[in-house]
Amino acid sequence: MTTAIAVLPFVNMSSDTEQEYFADGITEEIINALSKIQELKVTSRSSSFYFKGKSVPLKEVADQLSVDAIIEGSIRLAGDQVRITAQLIQASDDFHFWSETWDRKLENIFEIQDEISLHIAEKLREQFGHFEIEEHLVEPQTKSLDAYDLSLKAKEHFNKWNPVDARKAIELWEKALSLDPNHDESLVGMADAYGFLGVTQAMDFIEAWEKVTTCTERALEINPQNAGAYYQLANRSFFVDCNFRDAYIYGQKSIELKPNYPEAQQFMAFLYMLEGSIDRAGDHLGKVLLINPLSEETLFYKAYYQYRTADYHGALDQLNDLLQRNALNVPALVIKCYVLLKLGLFSDVITFLDGISSDVLIDVERKGILCLTTILSGGDSAEAIAELQEIAKDPSAIQAHSYVCMALVLLEKFDEAFEWVESHLEMKSSVLLIGFSDPLVDVAKGEKRYKEIAEQIYNRAEALIQPVERAPLFDQSAASTWAERLRAYMDEDEPYLDPTLSLKSLATRLELHPNKLSWLLNHSFGKNFNAFVNFYRVERFKSLATDPDNANISLIGLAYESGFNSKTVFNTYFKKETGQTPKAYIESRK
Repeated sequence: MTTAIAVLPFVNMSSDTEQEYFADGITEEIINALSKIQELKVTSRSSSFYFKGKSVPLKEVADQLSVDAIIEGSIRLAGDQVRITAQLIQASDDFHFWSETWDRKLENIFEIQDEISLHIAEKLREQFGHFEIEEHLVEPQTKSLDAYDLSLKAKEHFNKWNPVDARKAIELWEKALSLDPNHDESLVGMADAYGFLGVTQAMDFIEAWEKVTTCTERALEINPQNAGAYYQLANRSFFVDCNFRDAYIYGQKSIELKPNYPEAQQFMAFLYMLEGSIDRAGDHLGKVLLINPLSEETLFYKAYYQYRTADYHGALDQLNDLLQRNALNVPALVIKCYVLLKLGLFSDVITFLDGISSDVLIDVERKGILCLTTILSGGDSAEAIAELQEIAKDPSAIQAHSYVCMALVLLEKFDEAFEWVESHLEMKSSVLLIGFSDPLVDVAKGEKRYKEIAEQIYNRAEALIQPVERAPLFDQSAASTWAERLRAYMDEDEPYLDPTLSLKSLATRLELHPNKLSWLLNHSFGKNFNAFVNFYRVERFKSLATDPDNANISLIGLAYESGFNSKTVFNTYFKKETGQTPKAYIESRK
């Protein structure tokens, strides 16, 4: 069973409010580290940070994110020292089952992140059940603390998603690279920022993507396992090279390296939607909705999936919700127009377009939508199509290329439309990859030539990722032997009386790897570590509490003698084991 967790933004407790970026950066690194554990479902940054600065009850946060546990923390910087606190809360009953504080030197920041991430993972495993943990979850990104600091500041700017901050982020990443030219995360960050500037037309499209390519290829030279770099290659293959197959291959590689990568999962869902593999698209989208349920981008893809599956009313509701949150969401604006067209609400399209500023929706997009509206409503579209065809003479006018294709299809000029598509695909007009299979051109999909072109442009490699079945850590005979050995050790040596006992320390005493002990508890006893150990503690308490010689000792005193170190933990586990409070149990025994 997969355990779902959310790491909420760590609170900046430093006197300098400018250190906010550092707290956010540490939070993000812990999220990334825990996401490497296959059996954990870790809420992504954008959904976790939705609650930053908001006073929302933890139970409500857990419900919105659909998680079992929440990690909260704080960070205080003072000179070269950092204090980090973290606590784990079981969401179902607001049960704080672990907290800890680390005081460390700042120069060892990656070791600190690794230590905290491993410790959190261990405590999650003790509370929720088996999963395997590697020796390290965080690898040092750079030897330059200043370069790392600059990269965190750059991320803070880029996450604001506007051209001004994207340029500022690039400046900071360039400074980081001047200190450490081999910092691949800065290179991938720059690639992402340049791609953003190119797509939003805040920078020349070709120039922007040339820089994306340079940064990405350099990052892969340094670190061939960088999932973010492969995601950038996937985007370049699609939007620049108009190569669906390569986009698919790079997207798959990105997920292979980082299965909990929401952007890559979204991208694969998008590709499958375009080619018509709706079930596979739904699988990828489902994974994104689990780890990133509050992201505007994720919710847009959900709406787009609804549009592609003819759930037009559902798509319209989702798009309206998105536009209420952000009226400048251009993809949502465009797809809402498409949905209204499919619903036959032509006058609504015109009214809606009239309310969108020309600063938000580019002119060719507006002209294209109005042209489709005219055709579908039975008007004279000759002049509108001619204007789009004139605009489309510009090789970079990729939106116009797509709208001309869609218009010709709606007029059922299929041969002319197919010739248009083939000639402009040779020009690498990538938006045609999207428009060619859009629901608005469903009328053409029964044509033989349509199917031939679709097979040609949506040609993809076979799935590269094959699920790896892990072999059991014990065979049946070994598991039985170790289970008996563990029972005997618990009965004879009574390690549960040590209130500091952990899965890791018990494994050390047994001379067994913690992963194997965790597996044994789950498969042979059907319990997580805490339930297993606290069962023995509850039994010891019951024995002590019913002994007349202990009549003068308080219940909590007896609990401490049984190995518990917290009144809350004692009461919680006692009721889980017996269905009664300790006091009620004692009364029932009289």
